[in-house]
Amino acid sequence: MAAGLYIGGTRAYAGKNTLTAGIGLQFQKEGLNIGYMKPIGVMPVEKDGHTADEDAAFVQEVLGLKQPADLVTPVLLTRDFKMSAFAGLVPDCLPKIAEAFRALARERDLMLVCGSGHALSGKYCRLDGIRLVQEMDLKAVVIDRLQHEINYDELLHVKELLGDRMLGAVLNDVPADFMNEIENVVRPCLERYGVQVLGVLPHDSLMSSIRAYELAEGLGGRLAAAQHRAGRMVENFLIGTMQVENFMTHFIRNPNAAVIVGGDRADVQLVAIEGGCPCLVLTGNLFPNDLILSRADAMNVPIVLVRQDTYTTAQKMEKLLTRHKLRDIGKIRRGAKLVASELDFDALRSGLGLGLGL
Repeated sequence: MAAGLYIGGTRAYAGKNTLTAGIGLQFQKEGLNIGYMKPIGVMPVEKDGHTADEDAAFVQEVLGLKQPADLVTPVLLTRDFKMSAFAGLVPDCLPKIAEAFRALARERDLMLVCGSGHALSGKYCRLDGIRLVQEMDLKAVVIDRLQHEINYDELLHVKELLGDRMLGAVLNDVPADFMNEIENVVRPCLERYGVQVLGVLPHDSLMSSIRAYELAEGLGGRLAAAQHRAGRMVENFLIGTMQVENFMTHFIRNPNAAVIVGGDRADVQLVAIEGGCPCLVLTGNLFPNDLILSRADAMNVPIVLVRQDTYTTAQKMEKLLTRHKLRDIGKIRRGAKLVASELDFDALRSGLGLGLGL
């Protein structure tokens, strides 16, 4: 039977898919036969005439695998499933998941089992990551994404529950100015409690960026100019509610930021366009004047019109940048290279009993 590695997270959007793809691609490069499954799907989609989990289908594509969708994701958390589970009407699905695992694991060297949401998610239907790891005899790696601070307590709690089954933690999206604290304070603290830090993945602005057309979709807006450049990448955002002179100071420091501004602020809009901002988001459902539209088209700056006010739009924008899922093959392969360069694969091989790498 193939070794099994569960990739869990301390929260949703921690980077599980990127870590899974990175580990899988690296081991494939070393000649290992890799299988993959995501036992519990939370994003059902129709694919090739079958219902599949969107994340699972994407990761399979990255890894070049063609496995039956019903085995890769045996349980889909549809609304009907949840309502039945809340009412206690759903039988235990773990045997079904374990059977799918055994079928996919035949003639494989390693099975990657990607979790959904938080490592403890799914307790209401007894399908949380902790139970899967314990009862399916898996090893586990837990990834945490830095948001203001590391989830120290979550990592320690999972370690306490899993014991030696947890091979270690990966700390994701760490900015350069936080690296010193990670290496000199956080890592020693975690390792003192038995949590081995297998890797620290630095912040990569491209990985957290979003395309202008995805931004329009996420904000519920519509493109009004330079639609042909709607693939431009946005790394951050600025709010253009200040005077033009003050806005220019911040704008110069953030050249790859979208500018969120009221539809009636033509002065700030023109400065942002002439400065080549990647995307202009106009709030209040106010259509720009002809000068703004013509300059945006000429400068290849997409304009997104939204109904909400500037404050509400900024809140939605922040959530989008934090929770935006990777659906770009190029971006996830970039993330996989980052995993390959920063992860302690020797420790991972040892913990999984895979021997030395190439």
